[in-house]
Amino acid sequence: MRSWIRVVFTIPILSVTILLIYYNRVLRLKGAHRYNVTEERFLLTEACDAVIRGTDRPFVFENLLSISLEKDNCEEYMTQNHYITSPLSEEEADFPLAYIMVVHKDFPMFERLFRAVYMPQNIYCIHVDAKASSRFLNAVEKLSGCFPNVLLASKTEPVVYAGISRLLADINCIKDLVRSEIPWKYVINTCGQDFPLKTNKEIIHHLKKFYGKNITPGVLPPEHAIPRTKYVHREDIVHSFVRRVNVIKPPPPHNITIYFGSAYVALTREFSKFIFEDQRAIDLLTWSKDTYSPDEHYWVTLNRMADVPGSMPNGMWEGDIRAIKWSDMNDHGGCHGHYIRDICIYGKGDLPWLVNSNSIFANKFELKTYPPTLECLEMRIRERALNQSEVAVQPDWYL
Repeated sequence: MRSWIRVVFTIPILSVTILLIYYNRVLRLKGAHRYNVTEERFLLTEACDAVIRGTDRPFVFENLLSISLEKDNCEEYMTQNHYITSPLSEEEADFPLAYIMVVHKDFPMFERLFRAVYMPQNIYCIHVDAKASSRFLNAVEKLSGCFPNVLLASKTEPVVYAGISRLLADINCIKDLVRSEIPWKYVINTCGQDFPLKTNKEIIHHLKKFYGKNITPGVLPPEHAIPRTKYVHREDIVHSFVRRVNVIKPPPPHNITIYFGSAYVALTREFSKFIFEDQRAIDLLTWSKDTYSPDEHYWVTLNRMADVPGSMPNGMWEGDIRAIKWSDMNDHGGCHGHYIRDICIYGKGDLPWLVNSNSIFANKFELKTYPPTLECLEMRIRERALNQSEVAVQPDWYL
């Protein structure tokens, strides 16, 4: 009798247990781990705030905001990864931007950058290095196919650091962008290791302060930069570097005064059309093809001409386009990551400096090496965008 009662009681208990296990599994598959994600985000917020305050504490998360294009369904991909699918304000809808993204490796880092700057009213041109792996190219093609306002550069270059190919990659994208029907106001060039320090609305406010002027930080070349345009330089595509040749170049065309400045710029649409139509701009590009790092003189030189659309003849280093920690400068508190080519790869100890920067972007980041730096920056930017939004937004859209 007791055995029979034991069996009667055991069956329902077992049934409930199996049901609970099944129900828990279904919820987990459907994304019902939201509480855990929310808890992780809370811990992330605390850890990030601690670093920024200078009271470091262990990070208790692991790639909370990681994203990968694993689904063939674009709508599912965009939803799962919390892409912004409508303008967050009327002001942003009325001031679309264009972005150039020159990339060659590390798809997860590029994907994080792309999501951070993506807005449906903007337009994006992605230039994939002609030397990039087929796997990387396929991943970029798959991502770009999900967005109607994203295009791949119609002409690609085998990009060499400090070579003319780097400038041509930007110019190839600009040529594609000026054909677009999207009425973008400024084009901003980026590379795969950049990350924004401002929200889309904050970037627009920053650009509007220049009243339709091109932003090309730069000055007359200091002594160390003069050899870059004085001597002939050749790209070595096989070994991916630029070699100086002991041959002096002829003077610049049209008696143009050469300036030296940043390779990262923000250009108006009118100026972007000008570079393909004005003979001085065309001839300067041809002359620059055998110089060292021509993107550091081409934009600023043209923008110092008084009759150029949106020019700043008396401009200097103003603009705050990029926050960069150079190894030969001591005004930034040191690099808490490591240096590559004299530029700091930001570690989490660089966060206090980054969040206090007035620049719209920073360079350089490595997601795999220092994930907390990216996690904290993206979380803070998305939270600010949420607070600035004039439309209803799900509170978990930035997870």
